[in-house]
Amino acid sequence: MSQNQPVRSPAGSRSVAGRVVIVTGAASGIGKATVEAFRNEGALVAGLDVTFSADSPESSSDHVELACDVSNDAAVTSAVDTVRNQLGPIDILVNNAGVSLPTPIADPNFEDGWLRSLDINLTAQTRMIRACLDDLLRLGDGRIVNIASTEGLGGTANISGYTASKHGVVGLTRSLAVELGKSGVTVNAVCPGPINTGMTQEIADDHKAIFSRRFTALRRYGDPHEVADLIVSISLPSASYLTGAIIPVDGGMIARNQ
Repeated sequence: MSQNQPVRSPAGSRSVAGRVVIVTGAASGIGKATVEAFRNEGALVAGLDVTFSADSPESSSDHVELACDVSNDAAVTSAVDTVRNQLGPIDILVNNAGVSLPTPIADPNFEDGWLRSLDINLTAQTRMIRACLDDLLRLGDGRIVNIASTEGLGGTANISGYTASKHGVVGLTRSLAVELGKSGVTVNAVCPGPINTGMTQEIADDHKAIFSRRFTALRRYGDPHEVADLIVSISLPSASYLTGAIIPVDGGMIARNQ
């Protein structure tokens, strides 16, 4: 078992110090920023990502990096067991891992992209939740944050697999918020809009600027840390009455275009 013996925060606390957090998709973008944000607040954080090296993972008293393919049941179970052994029982789960595979409906390979999108973006979230559930339930104050997208609140051509999977995350979040509400575990979803991440790095800066001026209230793309800070906030012990919420972090894009 871990040598860490964290002191539990009281119910009204605005601190995540000593709480054990898992963040998937942690190698870059919003996931990496979320790991950093939790560590800066004193949490014990495990970052999971398929791109991490299985041979030489980073490990310290407050941080673990693990190679994990969230589409693989055995890999998920093994990773969660490792986190539990090194850091302690899981208090907060951030389901951030995701892929975007643009595929028009008429594409001969459409079904491959569709199934992969659903598996990584939606089904993997249920895998992670089930693997962590006993820990999250044990003290009646577990936190689940599912990363969806503004695509889960609307739709765009040629990415129907991605869009459908993110609508699924919204539905999963609402259903589990009701199912787990009596236990004290909260389940919320964050819906990032235009953010500077790996998924958007191929978009030219001038195109980003044009899009931002036309569609967002703040007239710019967001940065990953702006999403990460919200994730930490809704994971606090004091955020105990927030559940089933679907929160856009989109620079006012939805508000401007309703």
